[in-house]
Amino acid sequence: MPQRTSAHAPTPPARASLRPDAHRRDATDVADSLAVVPAMGLATVDAERRATEWGSNELAEPARRPQWLRLLDQFRSWLIGILVAAAVVAGVIGEVKDALVITVVLLINATIGYVQERRAERSLEALRQMLVPTARVRRDGRVRTIPASTLVPGDIVLLEAGDRIPADGRLTVAESVEAAEAALTGESHPVAKTTAPAAADGDEPLPVAERTGMLFMNTALTRGRAEMIVTATGMRTEVGAIAEALRTGAEPPSPLQVQMDSLGRRLAAVSGVAVAAYALVALLRGEEPADLALRAVALAVAAIPEGLPAVLALTLALGVYRMARRGAIVKRLASVEALGSATVVCSDKTGTLTMNEMTARALWAAGRDHEVTGEGYDTTGTVLAADGAGADVRDAVLPFALCNDARRTADGVIGDPTEAALLVLAAKAGLDAEPRTHITRTGEVPFDPAAKYMATFHRGADGRTVVHAKGAVDVLLDRCTHVLTEQGPALLDIERRREVTDAARRMGSQGLRVLGAATATVDWANPREVQGLTLTAVAGIADPPRPQARDAVTLARDAGVTVKMITGDHADTATAIARELGITGDIVSGTELARMTDDELADRIENVGVFARVAPEHKVTIVRALARRGHIVAMTGDGVNDAAALRAAHIGVAMGVTGTDVAKEAADMVLTDDDFSTIVRAVREGRSIYDNIVTFVRFQLSTNIGAILTLLATVLAGMPAPMSAIQLLWVNIIMDGPPAMALAVDPPGDNVMRRPPRPPGERILNARRLAAITRSGAVMAAGTLAVFAGARHLTDTATAATMAFTTFVLFQLCNALAARSEDGPVLGRHQLHNRTLWICLAAVLTLQVIAVQAPVAQGVFDTVALSPMQWAICLATAFTVLLTEHGWRAAQTRHDRRAARRPTP
Repeated sequence: MPQRTSAHAPTPPARASLRPDAHRRDATDVADSLAVVPAMGLATVDAERRATEWGSNELAEPARRPQWLRLLDQFRSWLIGILVAAAVVAGVIGEVKDALVITVVLLINATIGYVQERRAERSLEALRQMLVPTARVRRDGRVRTIPASTLVPGDIVLLEAGDRIPADGRLTVAESVEAAEAALTGESHPVAKTTAPAAADGDEPLPVAERTGMLFMNTALTRGRAEMIVTATGMRTEVGAIAEALRTGAEPPSPLQVQMDSLGRRLAAVSGVAVAAYALVALLRGEEPADLALRAVALAVAAIPEGLPAVLALTLALGVYRMARRGAIVKRLASVEALGSATVVCSDKTGTLTMNEMTARALWAAGRDHEVTGEGYDTTGTVLAADGAGADVRDAVLPFALCNDARRTADGVIGDPTEAALLVLAAKAGLDAEPRTHITRTGEVPFDPAAKYMATFHRGADGRTVVHAKGAVDVLLDRCTHVLTEQGPALLDIERRREVTDAARRMGSQGLRVLGAATATVDWANPREVQGLTLTAVAGIADPPRPQARDAVTLARDAGVTVKMITGDHADTATAIARELGITGDIVSGTELARMTDDELADRIENVGVFARVAPEHKVTIVRALARRGHIVAMTGDGVNDAAALRAAHIGVAMGVTGTDVAKEAADMVLTDDDFSTIVRAVREGRSIYDNIVTFVRFQLSTNIGAILTLLATVLAGMPAPMSAIQLLWVNIIMDGPPAMALAVDPPGDNVMRRPPRPPGERILNARRLAAITRSGAVMAAGTLAVFAGARHLTDTATAATMAFTTFVLFQLCNALAARSEDGPVLGRHQLHNRTLWICLAAVLTLQVIAVQAPVAQGVFDTVALSPMQWAICLATAFTVLLTEHGWRAAQTRHDRRAARRPTP
């Protein structure tokens, strides 16, 4: 029969009365407040009623933006808006060719952006897919397997080692229980769990990692057997809080997006002023409205670099391809450049800076300190004495190998990470890969968090029982009478006890987790209390830094990028790893962080190097505090607990191998090798991309300035327009496009990682670059007008216009070479480093020859054939932009040298 609530049972709680402090309360109190008897579980009718009241154990669906609105979003920028207006005006006045070309450019750009940004809605989907499909519960007094989505507060869930937790709950039974919570808290070690309430001072909420009487959704049991009362389901769980942050959090625009939007507004202003100036002059000269509108479209086309959005998108796409080849998969185009402007990298510790493989790094045995070489679960390595000599410590570490439930396989080690580290230590010491295969275990005392030790019993060669134990050093010392020395077992007197204690303290001060090993040969088979042991060894275990991480941190520091560690691990462990990696600064705990106001955090954050024992919401707080200080923040991580911060950062970087699906989907970039040094390589790539973007923006805008000045000058001089709107589109898209693309693949400069990040507010077009653009544009306009005016006196207007058109195109070929650098000589060996650029320049020259000389193309571009002499005049004129820029830089260099030699007053 279905179980019904007893008349003496508490009334089931109302929706708002479920208390969030279950970790502080006794399990019996929690059961009473949820109106459940743990031995019986909920009655089916009660569970159904609660399911109606509380809803399903699922995460809320994200609000989905319609696809057509996402496509329209691609047109929300100043540059695109001006081009849309130009296309409309061109179509209205009958310039169909111009309207079609502009429309095609707009559609290409929108398609690239739309496809790249569709991944945003998948973050919540990844969280939902992580949910456990079924759960074993006790209902109506019987154990049943039910869909995890039907769990309700008050359900009694039964769990064993290896099970994933289906909801948040309060433990009622915990037999040798440990849980892996790294994905939620960043804690590298499995956390021992008990049924005791968590002790806390005051009413401040405890960090999730310190709620030892609780289990949390999407973590896993690594040891033992447990029963828990479900206290929170769905969006009310700790994972649900992260999901809510992902639903409501917004990704900040990348620096490049901000700069391009600013550039669009400035170009809109330039275009508006140019068109207004032209219209005023044309009206004063009495031009016809139709002619005025036609020239206005041509001028608008000249003012806006039509190819810039598409070239920018394709340039970033090339960057995505190059970075993927180097182990970094970029999911959002604008993020390619953002990492290059990063001023701070906030890195998770476990699995990012460290290997996420526990490793024995120090050993004390036979009265001597030893170093353990090798990293992770690879058995390549040795045990060396302090003087560097090899050491035979097989007998000392044998208890670590036998009092152990982990096992080695061809693919690695399976089991508890700490036990895996001890098994690998035994292999490095020279023991058989699996000593348990020929040494029979006859019994055991399972690990108990309260007792802090584990013991196993084995049949000895003489028929007696051999006891092997491992656990906390102080606990084992209380059970030992002897200690192993180089001369054999010796009495554990006060001096030797102090020696062991000092060794353990040294390891602990280095941030290592310390475990002792002990053994004894006895006549009884399986005692309740293990006593009379001989202490054989003390091991120090840690999750070691990745081999390349220290060099990567140094490279980042040299490049002006600060690395801050943010971890859920203990402060001592985090400090030790930070010291090894060269991360400097203060250490702040999550508890301290929770007490700080936003202003207090802003005052301190620059000097903090390590944030330890932090909760997921703290990571978001840190990222936002750095952003308010003007930093461009990159956040790395691999766990569910990192997802909200990955989304909040300017660029989120997830680990591809060890990272959860949630972290990968929330991030902008995924590292396929989980190597922190790949981030530094990505910073280098990002800086190179930005440099190249600046180069081709300078290149393309100087073209537009030249075109504007050319058209305005002809209007003021009362001359016919030297170029039509279709010719200007040809220049901006075809003639400018390939060289701009080639400039986008320029190799990085030698100093790209020896200079600080550019200021976050720096404009792409600063005063110096604007001056260079204007200078080049003025030279191109003057040269084009000179050729046009001179040719009109010597030949017909059609030929003069074709020569002006050709001169302007050839100016672009020379301008591409001048724009490759901002300093130093224009012509030098660096011009030979980009073979793609020379191929593009040759292709552009060929296309221009076709546009001028081919009869079919002449009808499209309104051109006539030119003679070799006329081509030579056009080419010679185009070279003036190179000569002018070369002379300007030489004069500037001489001025700077004289200023440097001038004595200061």
